[in-house]
Amino acid sequence: MNALNYFLFGVYPYIAFTVFLVGSLIRFDRDQYTWKSDSSQLLKAGQLRIGSNLFHVGVLFLFFGHLFGMLTPHFVYENFLDAGSKQMMAMVSGGVAGVLGFIGVTVLLHRRLFEPRIRINSKTSDIVLLVLLWLQLALGLATIPLSAQHLDGSMMMKLAAWAQTIVTFQSGAPELLAQAGVVFKLHMFLGMTVFFIFPFTRLVHVWSGFGTVAYLVRPYQVVRSRRLNLPAAHNAARHPGAGV
Repeated sequence: MNALNYFLFGVYPYIAFTVFLVGSLIRFDRDQYTWKSDSSQLLKAGQLRIGSNLFHVGVLFLFFGHLFGMLTPHFVYENFLDAGSKQMMAMVSGGVAGVLGFIGVTVLLHRRLFEPRIRINSKTSDIVLLVLLWLQLALGLATIPLSAQHLDGSMMMKLAAWAQTIVTFQSGAPELLAQAGVVFKLHMFLGMTVFFIFPFTRLVHVWSGFGTVAYLVRPYQVVRSRRLNLPAAHNAARHPGAGV
């Protein structure tokens, strides 16, 4: 068990994120025509709109909540927010976002599995991805009552310390999770697995979303009018030997 814990939470994170980054670059370089979300909007658009909106609102909030919540060092906010209050805030806001995302992905998964036309036009990776996301959101919601048993924020601090230890390439990360519950570990393992399969699924279109934000803050394109060159051309026509 110690060896498995070391691999899953000491080695696997680096494997998953290496595949995530390198795989995304390779796919963009070699298969740009597949760099899309493969929308099935023409097939039962109403159900797609409801499920997709709920899913994206919930998951985007959870992603950025986890990103800043787990990677922000405790000393940054300890003067105005203690660990217990932070955990309570995360439980409430994360619970609401998790329910929205879970309802959304359930609608999307039901649509993929039980609508014959959509099922025929779905790739295996589409269904596998939705199943993983459904399980991940279910496990995330299951951690809330477990977190309620540690309202002092002690477990949350261990999870955050693990994430910060991983991203700063320090040793001792697996030991921080030795006493974590199975649900927490499964939730974290599936989260890393989503990053692992990211380059092989439609999730790559997420990069395009970040690219759109960069596009909004791009510098203005300078376009010169062709009429600026008309006087010079006119003078050249009147004095053809002037430039010889």
